[in-house]
Amino acid sequence: MKILREILRKNRAAILLCFLINAFQLAVFLLYNIMTEPLLYASVISLFFLAGVLTADYCRERIRSGERQRAVSSVANDWKSLPESHSLAEEDYHRIIEALGCRLDEWQNDYEAQRQEQLDYYTAWVHQIKTPIAVMKLKLAGDSPENRLLLNELLRIEQYVDMVLQYIRLSGESNDLVIREYALDELIRECVRKFAPLFVEKRLKLDFTPTERTVVTDKKWLGCILEQLISNAVKYTPSGAVAIAMEGGVLTISDTGIGIAPEDIPRIFERGYTGVNGRIGQKSSGLGLYLAKKAADLLAIPLTVESTVGEGSRFMLRLNDPVFVGR
Repeated sequence: MKILREILRKNRAAILLCFLINAFQLAVFLLYNIMTEPLLYASVISLFFLAGVLTADYCRERIRSGERQRAVSSVANDWKSLPESHSLAEEDYHRIIEALGCRLDEWQNDYEAQRQEQLDYYTAWVHQIKTPIAVMKLKLAGDSPENRLLLNELLRIEQYVDMVLQYIRLSGESNDLVIREYALDELIRECVRKFAPLFVEKRLKLDFTPTERTVVTDKKWLGCILEQLISNAVKYTPSGAVAIAMEGGVLTISDTGIGIAPEDIPRIFERGYTGVNGRIGQKSSGLGLYLAKKAADLLAIPLTVESTVGEGSRFMLRLNDPVFVGR
């Protein structure tokens, strides 16, 4: 219907002119008492001709409309593949789109260059800052309460440093995935060893049931997910235990901590959202679970949560085929 209205609007002058000519001829024939039958035949033929022209124009316009719709769907990726121009106005529009497309390409190239420069800077910054952290760890190797406290704070600093790099990488299009087969238990144990001092500090029990499974995934990003979930479990569990187990095709990380308020659960994976717990404790950046969800989406692993205030939380990673492979 839209195309038909456009055809009538575009040809309204020709349609009006055709009817006016026939009307004037009819008026003249009647005024001079001339036989009108030939005129009526000519008028009918001219109207049929006009209808044929409009129909042909309608068919052409439908084809061009389809071309334009396909161009619209692909213009974000390839703005140069525009349909052929059929009028001066379309040529002008094409030139406008081409000029805008060239500017867009320039801006995109500048953005990518700046983003890569930013990524290179933060990558170098992370590696540089880890050197003094490693030195401080060596200096605090003594087994005293003060040293253990400082080592735990260094662990938190190192985690926040890693989060900076993870955030930058996950925010871009390049994700440097390396998909291989890994023993899931080894990945879990690496993460647990990293947070062992925090378990000791808070006297939390670790209930780890070996999965005896392998995963086909990216080690770095799955490790990022596990680290964030285990870190959160330790952070919000004043006493009790953190449990890690496989239930069917679902890896669960649960705790006996303070839990999550029901109104916060739909938003805990949003960037910067800290919820009631973060506002009370003022320890949350609102990035940990956001990074975990982004990494899980990157690996096509569904990540869900169940929680009860005062009883604890349970995060679930559904590691089904083809990501999950049983031994």
